[in-house]
Amino acid sequence: MVNNGSLPYDHGKDGRSTELGGCSVEIRNKDHDTYLAVRYSKGRLTIMVDVDDRNDWKECIDIGGVRLPTGYYFGASAATGDLSDNHDILSMKMYQLMVEHTPEEDNQDWTKIEPSVSLLKSPKDNIDDPTGNFRSTPLTGWKVFLLLLCALLGIVVCAVVGAVVFQKRQERNKRFY
Repeated sequence: MVNNGSLPYDHGKDGRSTELGGCSVEIRNKDHDTYLAVRYSKGRLTIMVDVDDRNDWKECIDIGGVRLPTGYYFGASAATGDLSDNHDILSMKMYQLMVEHTPEEDNQDWTKIEPSVSLLKSPKDNIDDPTGNFRSTPLTGWKVFLLLLCALLGIVVCAVVGAVVFQKRQERNKRFY
C-alpha cells in the first residue's frame, strides 16, 4: 500500500481495502535464508522473492505510477492477524540507484511530493461486495472444505434419488405369471 498518512489500515481485513498488490510464498521452516528485494526506480515499485536460496528471483508485484518522496526512512514490520508467528529480519541493505532523469524530473523537489499511485484500477475496487465476500480472495482452506463437502452431499443425494427411482421402475416392471 502507498499512504500519505490519511488512509487507515484495516487490521480486521489485513489492509485489503488499500492493497495495491501482493503475493504469497512459503517461507516457513526453511533450512536456509529467504530473500525479499524491493526496488523503486522511475516511478515503478517491484518486489521479488528468492525462497530457495538459488539467486532465482520470482516477481511478486510490479506496479507503475508510484510516487514516493525522498528524505524518508525505510522500515519493516509484521502483523499476523489472529495467528502468531515469528519472523526474523537478519539484515537490510539499501542501495541508491543511479538512473537518468528527464529535465522535468531533475527540476522537481522530490522531498515535497505526496506519496501516491496512479492506477488503472483504484484500491477502492478491493472493497467487500454486498454479499459479504471479498471479490479477489482465493479459495482458502475452509472455503475449499465447504465446497468439497457440498459437492459430496450433492453426489450422495443424487445417488439416493437415482437408486429410489431405479427401484420403483423395477417394481413397476415386475410381472406376475
